[in-house]
Amino acid sequence: MDAFTAGLLQRIKSTESDLTRAREDGDDFLADVEQGELDDLHRLAAEHGVEIGATSV
Repeated sequence: MDAFTAGLLQRIKSTESDLTRAREDGDDFLADVEQGELDDLHRLAAEHGVEIGATSV
């Protein structure tokens, strides 16, 4: 796995964790921000052929 793929997958994992935490805390604004970031990361992964697998929320 190259550095780009590893970094992207780590960012997705971290963003998913932040999104879960925001939802659990009832912070709707932060959850929306994190969801937007996650959507962008998934789009970037798809554009570069990176398989995300079972990491999505």
